[in-house]
Amino acid sequence: MSVFVSAAELNERIQAGQKQTIIAALWEPKEGKAWSKFQSEHIPTALYCDPSAQLAGMPGRKVGRNPMPSIDTVSKAAASWGVEAGRPVVIYDGGNGLFAARAWWILRWAGVQDVRILDGGFAAWDREGLPTVAGPGGLVVPREIELAAGSLPAATMDDVRAFEGLLIDARGARRFEGRREILDLRAGHIPGAQNLPVNDLFDQETGKVKDGDVVRDRFARLGVTQNTDPASVITYSGSGNHSALLLAAMEQAGLPLLTHYVGGWSQWSANPDNQVATDI
Repeated sequence: MSVFVSAAELNERIQAGQKQTIIAALWEPKEGKAWSKFQSEHIPTALYCDPSAQLAGMPGRKVGRNPMPSIDTVSKAAASWGVEAGRPVVIYDGGNGLFAARAWWILRWAGVQDVRILDGGFAAWDREGLPTVAGPGGLVVPREIELAAGSLPAATMDDVRAFEGLLIDARGARRFEGRREILDLRAGHIPGAQNLPVNDLFDQETGKVKDGDVVRDRFARLGVTQNTDPASVITYSGSGNHSALLLAAMEQAGLPLLTHYVGGWSQWSANPDNQVATDI
């Protein structure tokens, strides 16, 4: 199943009245601004998702900026969106894919099977001049759905400490090298990690995922192929967003979903017992 759906395809599904749940995972630094933007304009039938409250736990030095949410938090959010077995879910964000990818990975991790991402996000929808609506979002009947943690492989900081396989850092090169860090407590990367900036996998003008051949070739340079054991590779980013987007691009290209260290650099760098590496 492809992960990314085009704006045209999603619009066709809406116009045809097909059953689906559309979720807008929107975040802004100023509290309340994302909700205000959603109310002023969103894709028809979409429901609002607050990533900081519904896709992450309480931040802190020991757990990182956007730690894993509890399965109870995810279950309550999924129920409020009307997610149910057999009903497709499509997620979008403003256009960079980060929050949509996080929502995609969290729902898949919790056991929701049919989850897709709007390729290029709301920016792509807007460029194509497709219809939007205002207001609080589509009507929803809360559903009962049984979710369980662990449907996708995830790693803890202790797992990473003991890990001897390939580590892939999905952040940009300057952050990986330790030349620039404005979000976390120390600059650099986990010792032994290899850098594959997730932006390499997406068109920087449109925000859309690149062709599968391009994605597979980029991973092949690190020795990751369709036959790679997901347990043999761990990917991470700052706090799980860029790495979630990297995993979405991988599955779109037919590559295995690697183990995900969601705590990422924000958790690792905050612990003084952890070593860091730089390429300066």
